[in-house]
Amino acid sequence: MEKIEAIVFDMDGVLLDTESICDRTWAMAAKKMGISTDVDFINECRGTNFHDTTIILKRCLGEDFDVEGFMKLTSEYFHEIEFGEGIPLMPYAKEILEYLKPKYPLVLASSTRGESVKRQLTNAALIDFFETRTTGDMVTHSKPDPEIYKMACASIGIAPEKCLAIEDSPNGIKSAAAAGLKVIMIPDKIQPTEKIKALCSHVFDSLQGLKTVL
Repeated sequence: MEKIEAIVFDMDGVLLDTESICDRTWAMAAKKMGISTDVDFINECRGTNFHDTTIILKRCLGEDFDVEGFMKLTSEYFHEIEFGEGIPLMPYAKEILEYLKPKYPLVLASSTRGESVKRQLTNAALIDFFETRTTGDMVTHSKPDPEIYKMACASIGIAPEKCLAIEDSPNGIKSAAAAGLKVIMIPDKIQPTEKIKALCSHVFDSLQGLKTVL
């Protein structure tokens, strides 16, 4: 791709298969709290930080819903799985980072809290690929707001229009596109609509597809 000077990666569902674990933990917490899983609140929350997740959950489940209790449960369940089973890499994750690292500066833009991002990337032996990490606790509004991508580009001093975002979720796609980045989607849990496809330069089945254009 012409005029690309840096690549900004999302983490969850792009590099690490955390989304599959989240699906399990949210289902477990919903069952314990008696919440109907027919309400499609998890997909709307993909890619958002705690602040925006709280807003979405209260809108979907009611203003009186115990968001803090629910999120505490999901966190406890997630840690049990993370430390008991580990977090799998997404297909070709390390391979594509090794391929791109000599060509471009690589940075991270993840809605997950910084402490968790650091721990999970370290355990996956991926942390050293990235020059900077912009995380959910560093921004007021997470994806689909463009704040996190603007901040990630600023962290390396490269204009957003010269950067490429690698994303898996509609919220992430909207965030990167609104910030002015070119976007490639690698769908994980949600397939793109025509509107989402229109925001992307390419949509690939896996990270390996990046080799065809970068």
